[in-house]
Amino acid sequence: MLPGAHDPGGRPPDTTVGRIKASIRRLNTLTNTSALNPTRDDFAALLEESYSFNDMQEGAVIKGRIVGIENDLAIIDVGLKTEGRVALKEFATPGRAANVQVGDTVEVYLERIENSAGEAVLSREKAKREESWIRLEVAFEKQERVEGQIFGRVKGGFTVDLDGAVAFLPGSQVDIRPVRDVTPLMNIPQPFQILKMDKRRGNIVVSRRAVLEETRAEQRQELVENLKEGQVLEGVVKNITDYGAFVDLGGVDGLLHVTDIAWRRVNHPTEVLSIGQTVKVQVIKVNQETQRISLGMKQLEADPWEGVSAKYPIGAKLKGRVTNITDYGAFVELEPGVEGLVHVSEMSWTKKNVHPGKIVSTSQEVEVMVLEVDPVKRRISLGLKQCLDNPWMSFAEKFPVGTIVEGEIKNITEFGLFIGLDTDVDGMVHMSDLDWNKSGEEAMQAYQKGQIVKAVVLDVDTEKERISLGIKQLSGDPMESLGDAIRKGAVVTCTVTGVTENGLEVTVGAEAMPAFIRRAELSRDRSEQRPERFAVGDKIDARVTQFDRAARKMTLSVKALEIAEEKEAVAQYGSSDSGASLGDILGAALRGAQDDKK
Repeated sequence: MLPGAHDPGGRPPDTTVGRIKASIRRLNTLTNTSALNPTRDDFAALLEESYSFNDMQEGAVIKGRIVGIENDLAIIDVGLKTEGRVALKEFATPGRAANVQVGDTVEVYLERIENSAGEAVLSREKAKREESWIRLEVAFEKQERVEGQIFGRVKGGFTVDLDGAVAFLPGSQVDIRPVRDVTPLMNIPQPFQILKMDKRRGNIVVSRRAVLEETRAEQRQELVENLKEGQVLEGVVKNITDYGAFVDLGGVDGLLHVTDIAWRRVNHPTEVLSIGQTVKVQVIKVNQETQRISLGMKQLEADPWEGVSAKYPIGAKLKGRVTNITDYGAFVELEPGVEGLVHVSEMSWTKKNVHPGKIVSTSQEVEVMVLEVDPVKRRISLGLKQCLDNPWMSFAEKFPVGTIVEGEIKNITEFGLFIGLDTDVDGMVHMSDLDWNKSGEEAMQAYQKGQIVKAVVLDVDTEKERISLGIKQLSGDPMESLGDAIRKGAVVTCTVTGVTENGLEVTVGAEAMPAFIRRAELSRDRSEQRPERFAVGDKIDARVTQFDRAARKMTLSVKALEIAEEKEAVAQYGSSDSGASLGDILGAALRGAQDDKK
C-alpha cells in the first residue's frame, strides 16, 4: 500500500506515516486557529499523542470515563480524539435499569476506530461478555459453580445470563425431575454448573440439575449417616412401581417394597398408595455403602400371625375370601394379613387335574377347613373339599358291596374299564373281572367307550378313593355250578372248540368250562396222537388229571381214560376168563361197558 493510502474500508493506515500525517493535520489546525508558530517540541508531543491512542487494540476491553449523558446515550472518553457513545440500556441488568452518571469510570469494549477523526465504536455488553468469559473459563477449569439467571426460552431449553455471557440450559438439565412450569425459576439468581464451553463459537452449556444432584448427594450422605434401623419417619411417596414405592425422606429416597406395605396381600402398590401421599414408615435396613434404605409400613402395626395356632386349630371350619389363584392352588384370606393355601389336591373330591380357576374365582367367599398350621414359616394349609360330602363315603352307604350298578364306560385302559357312577365318582372293572372263561385281553374287545354296562360292586375303599366293580360276577361262577361233579379222576364229556398243533381246546359241561388236552394225552396209541383227526364240535370223553378251583385251571387226558378203562377191564374179567387173550378181555370189557350204557 502506498504511503498515505487508505484501505478499501476507509480506515486510516496503521503505519508511522499515517500517524505523522494525522499529527500534521492537527498541527495545521492549531496553527490556523491560534496563529502560533509550532516548534519541534510541539510536533513531538503531537506525534507521541498519536502513538498513545493508536496503541489501543481493537477487540480489547478498555477503561473510560462518562463525560456526559444525552438522548439515552452515555458519552465516554477513552483517551481518543473523539469520545464514544454507548446506549444506556447496555448498562442495565436483568430486572434493574441502568445506574450510571457523569464521572463514573466504566469498562467498555473497543470494537474499532472509525474515520480520520478517530471516533471509537464502543460496547458495554461486549465488555461485560468478555469479562464474563474470562471468569467463566477459570470456573470451568476449576469445576466451580457460577451464578446466573434464566431469562428466556428457546428450542430444547432456556437461555441463562451469566453476568453478561449468555449460556444454554437444556430442558433435561433444569431439575432432577421433569419440571412442567419453569416460571418460578425465571429471573432468579441461582447456581449452575458449566458443562461445555466453546469461545470460538460463543457456546456455553450449563446445568442446574448437576448442582441439585451434588447438593442432594451431600444431604443424602448426611441423612443416611444419621438413620438407624427401627427409626420411624414421615415421607412423601415419590414414585410407584410394580414391586413397591419410593418414599422421599427429605433429600433421600427409600424403597417401600410391596410385601412391606401391609400384612395382607397387596397385588399392586397403587391399591394402597398414591404419588404425593404422606406416609409414616419404619426404617428396616440401611446400607451405608450403597446408601440403600429399606422401609416398611406394616411393621408399625401388630403382627396378625401372633397366636395364629390358637386362633386356627386343626380341623376348624372357617370362611374366607379367595385373594389369588395359581396353577398349584388358591390363597384364601382368613383375616387381614393371614392367608392360607388350598392346594389343588384339596379342592375337589372328584375333579382331578383341573386348574383351580375352574373351581373357585378371585374374591369368592368359600368355606375351608384348617389342615395344618406352621407359625414359624407363616403357612396355613387349608382344605376346600373337606367341607363338602365325601362322595366315596356317600357311595359306600348308598351302594354296599354286592349291589348292582349301571353306568357309562368313561375310559378304557390296558388293565380295565372305568365306569361313571352316581355322586360323580368312577368305578373300575379290572380285566380279570370281565368274563369267567375268556382272557382279559379277549374280553375287553367286546366293550367300547360310551357303552352303558351293568356291574356288581366288589369293594369300596374310601381312604384310597377306589371302587372295584365286576361284570362277570353278574352271572354265577361256572365253578360253583359244577359243584363236586368235576374232581381229579372224574370222567367228563367235552366239546372241541379249537384244534392246535400242541393239542385240543375243549369246554366241559353246560357252563363251557375251558380246558386243554395236550397232544400226548389224545391217545394211548402213539399213532393216534394227532390233533388233526378231530374237528371243532366233536365230543370227546376224557379223564380229569388236574383241577385247581382257585386258579380255575383244569387238565384233561384221553390217554388216562383209556388206561383206567383197561385196568378196570382186567380187574373185572381177568380172573374168570383164564387163558383168554388180552383182546378177548378188552373186547368183553368194552361190550360190557356198551351194555351198561344201553
